[in-house]
Amino acid sequence: MIKFHIGYFIATFLLFITEFIIALYVHDSFIRPYGGDFLVVMLIYCIVRSFFNLPVLLTAGGVLLFAYCVEFSQYFHLARVLGLQNSKLAKILMGTSFSFMDMVVYTLGIVLIIVVENLRLSLKKF
Repeated sequence: MIKFHIGYFIATFLLFITEFIIALYVHDSFIRPYGGDFLVVMLIYCIVRSFFNLPVLLTAGGVLLFAYCVEFSQYFHLARVLGLQNSKLAKILMGTSFSFMDMVVYTLGIVLIIVVENLRLSLKKF
């Protein structure tokens, strides 16, 4: 079950750098809010797959569920409930405002992961 995968680790690194660049330098109304959310589920998926040999659908479903939970925590203002409303780290990790569109974007990111993984596995068999 525990197995290091260099390919996923490299993808994790590249996605992290991309997210970092978006956070620092992109201040638009499309890439920053939607592109970042689209990529963050891929980043989390690749982190998990870097160290654990789990089935694609189980991992993708778990990542999507986690992303939904984070989004719902924003709806219920969990950071404020926990007294973390002034914590910059909490705001970065937990977010600050609920958006149904974020959930749609997370779902699209996971769908792309599943498509790419199925394609990769099909080509491997070929």
